[in-house]
Amino acid sequence: MTTLCDDDDRPCTIAELENIITAPSAGLTLYPGRAYDEVYDGIFIGEGDSAQSISCMRRLGVTHVLNAAQGTDIFHVNTSQATYTRAKLYFLGIEATDFINFDLSKHFLTAANFIEAALQAGGKVFVHCVQGVSRSATLVIAYLMIKKHMTVQEALRLVREKREICPNPGFLQQLCCLNEDLKKSGHFIPNTNPAKDCLPVISGPVVYKWQK
Repeated sequence: MTTLCDDDDRPCTIAELENIITAPSAGLTLYPGRAYDEVYDGIFIGEGDSAQSISCMRRLGVTHVLNAAQGTDIFHVNTSQATYTRAKLYFLGIEATDFINFDLSKHFLTAANFIEAALQAGGKVFVHCVQGVSRSATLVIAYLMIKKHMTVQEALRLVREKREICPNPGFLQQLCCLNEDLKKSGHFIPNTNPAKDCLPVISGPVVYKWQK
């Protein structure tokens, strides 16, 4: 069950989230040695080549594919619904760039709804970008916050335990802003006992109105 810290506790910062990412590797930023990992029941994070392999998707039991790097250049993965039609796989493509100033937050709810629909239908979803470390990881963390009521720290730790990830600092800031907005909306369950991990009190330019 998710809990809140007292309002006057320390805010979430990019540095704090980066520490969560690097703590398991003694302060080093690591890239995954595997093409994909199941980071939550029914949710895989992986790289683009695996996502384009229909045989791989079938072997994993994947029913839904979310491309967080939709596009045609080398920094994106060029897939579409047509890629998966014959395999009868559902598809969502998000045209996101792995730049710190790219607003990935505008896709948080769309991606979360797609992932939730897959799981509610008893399916499995493969969320990918090019390398499976930044864009895809950020969308899965946002899903866990929005749909599973996890704090940003809880969601980030859960994913990091399963896969080496490295969302860029801009995406981490957007997750902090999301966390603050969810807190203000009563999305999390308050507790009179101080929690080990504190929710952010950062204000940011992005304003969200999420459904609980």
